[in-house]
Amino acid sequence: MKLKNRNKELLRKSGFFLLPFLVDLLLLTVKIKTLGKTPETGSGNFVSAFWHGKMLIGWRLFKKLNPAAIVSSSKDGELLTRVLEHWGYHLVRGSSSKGGKEALENLVEKAREGFTVVITPDGPRGPAREFKAGAVVAAKKSGVPLLLAGIGFSKSVKLKSWDSFEIPYPFSHVYVKYSEPVLIGQDLSYEETSGKITEAEKMLNELTNEAEELAVNS
Repeated sequence: MKLKNRNKELLRKSGFFLLPFLVDLLLLTVKIKTLGKTPETGSGNFVSAFWHGKMLIGWRLFKKLNPAAIVSSSKDGELLTRVLEHWGYHLVRGSSSKGGKEALENLVEKAREGFTVVITPDGPRGPAREFKAGAVVAAKKSGVPLLLAGIGFSKSVKLKSWDSFEIPYPFSHVYVKYSEPVLIGQDLSYEETSGKITEAEKMLNELTNEAEELAVNS
């Protein structure tokens, strides 16, 4: 029994170490096609958002743009931390259920310092494709634009998770449709800010649906 447990632990540690390189290897085979103006180094920072189920591609899109993100302290968070650190992310630990306010304030400071803040607005627990306040509030408080990214896979494996997490097939196509940068006024009332959150959810769902349709028909 002890030997079996040791083998499981060895397998877990090996997977933890190899995960970033396996993800890189897979994504090297994937063809990414972008629609809309692609954010570039030196064009200014922003708060970016994409749905949690698309994050395998989403996180990678911004790795060269001085990115920062919130990562939970869970086991899943540890795996994500490993990948994001490999991609050069500056990480803030926290979650929406514990330490969320402090973590969000830290992200606002990162945005003010010139980092590109990357958020999955329906994470970490859902409901899927429902836009929580964090990305809009971070953009509002920091004064940097909000940029939404809809992502669609031509062929993927969908896990039986709350977010229907997708893993693209090797040599498949991924379509990314960006919004125009959206400025969230710092003087907006609570009700007006809530309206912006609703608008952001609608816009991100539309972008995602369009990207998915293009990917399936490619």
